[in-house]
Amino acid sequence: MASPLRVLHAVVNMNRGGAETLLMNLYRHVDRKQLQFDFLTNKEGVFDSEILSMGGRIHRIPYIDQAGHFGYRRELREFFKANSNYRVIHSHMDRMSGFVLHAAKKVRTPVRIAHSHNTESEGGIAGKLYKRYAGSKILSSATHQFACSEAAGHWLFRGGRRGTEILKNGVDIKRFAYSEQRRSEMRDELGISGNTLIMGHVGRFAPQKNHSMLLDIFKRLNEEMPDSRLMLAGDGPLRKEMEEKAERLGISRHVKFLGVRSDVEHLLLAFDVFVFPSHHEGLPVTLIEAQANGLPCVVSDAITYEADLRMGLMGFASNARVDEYVELILNAARTQIKRRTDEEGIRTAGYDIRETAGWLQRFYQSECEVKEAQNEDINRIYANL
Repeated sequence: MASPLRVLHAVVNMNRGGAETLLMNLYRHVDRKQLQFDFLTNKEGVFDSEILSMGGRIHRIPYIDQAGHFGYRRELREFFKANSNYRVIHSHMDRMSGFVLHAAKKVRTPVRIAHSHNTESEGGIAGKLYKRYAGSKILSSATHQFACSEAAGHWLFRGGRRGTEILKNGVDIKRFAYSEQRRSEMRDELGISGNTLIMGHVGRFAPQKNHSMLLDIFKRLNEEMPDSRLMLAGDGPLRKEMEEKAERLGISRHVKFLGVRSDVEHLLLAFDVFVFPSHHEGLPVTLIEAQANGLPCVVSDAITYEADLRMGLMGFASNARVDEYVELILNAARTQIKRRTDEEGIRTAGYDIRETAGWLQRFYQSECEVKEAQNEDINRIYANL
């Protein structure tokens, strides 16, 4: 039997971020007898053991914060020289993909994909300028452009997405399906009574996610509805600062910091409304998961409207107006819409992970065949000269 096609995915680490969660969703649903995922990473991640158990390989080189600019680019060159057998490199590092794909181009990796998962770079002014320099190499180094949304493609690929494939952040519909019984069990597990309103959030404690505003929103909500709780799943550099702010606001006994969770599909069941005031996003997979769970969402109007699956579950608010968020949350709580999972609606919107994984597998295989045919044509021309 022929060996599977091995595709190399470039990421910083395989932790529970949006792009990484999508990658694992895809990996679990491709035919691993025909297609395997390997990973070029810079740091350890929580998914590493699962990747190895499924037959994937993990390569690790120092990131730029350890190796510096010249050291990092040297590491990339040396890696691709030693691993020039890869036929597909799929990079998920936003503008830093420029360096990765430039190194892959040097060893003539046939299929080189830049994938945009965001609409803005993180970091200060110096960091953003540096990433812009790295990103300047994408268009000359990538053979294909992917994005999770029109907005994400417009950002990374210089104001246009002509030729960009929109690969939607699909989810496992069955896994996130709503269950009244499991909701009751989960709320019991969290120590939450049936009448308590839970405002929930899942995301890394980083500036992009705007946890500070989440706390401000909840303080106002709790004044309106004293029997309410805020549950925050995730971890990150700003967690301690947010715990201290909750104390200052006098709401800490109503706020639960849950840490990193591997059971988000169960946690969403316990929530009554999902609040997401990010400053910028590509298209958050957590919002697709929440809608698959039948959960009302109140999100920042900085997030692309492509995140709305048209199921009547999404409300957009301005990050300049806490009151607007609170009003939408209260409306969601008072409407008392019976929750359910609209499987057909999710599939129609293009967010069934099985369909996404099938499409991507066919794409990798067909593009490799195209590149091989082109190389054969080129070799034939040179042979006849």
